Amino acid sequence: MILQSLIAEFEHEVNNTRKLLQAVPERDINYKPSTVSWTMGELAQHIATIYHWYAGTLTQDVYDLAADHLERGEAVDIKATLEFFEKNVEMARAALQSISEESLQEQWTMKVGDRTVLGPMPRGIVARGFLFNHIYHHRGELIVYLRATGNKVPGLYGPTYEEMAGR
Repeated sequence: MILQSLIAEFEHEVNNTRKLLQAVPERDINYKPSTVSWTMGELAQHIATIYHWYAGTLTQDVYDLAADHLERGEAVDIKATLEFFEKNVEMARAALQSISEESLQEQWTMKVGDRTVLGPMPRGIVARGFLFNHIYHHRGELIVYLRATGNKVPGLYGPTYEEMAGR
């Protein structure tokens, strides 16, 4: 039951993430709200990258980020980020559909080389926090970036206040 709920949520939220990434304009790709923040392009690329992590999280008991070499492309190229996102979504979907309800209870660990950075903890908790909630957190940041640069924000859970006000 939990797995089926995660799959349904994944499918619904992928569409919302896609709408948000498609709203990122090239002209504001280098915008960053502070010196310690990512640029809009880097943030969009990070969101797309999280979908890549589904496969390692859901199909490996120990996921070593140091051994997972990614070709992300340039963060200033939103079209490349969208292609990267779509590729990662397909891998994530396949990983979600390949696991069992029982595997969500199995212990999982993330490492960077010899250093443990997350876990061990049940895979289901990792999926909820490190994957799903992590994406939602950064989508919220991206919405702030879009609004700060005067760009239109797509409605994710119904119309935005701009759409309601007829702006």
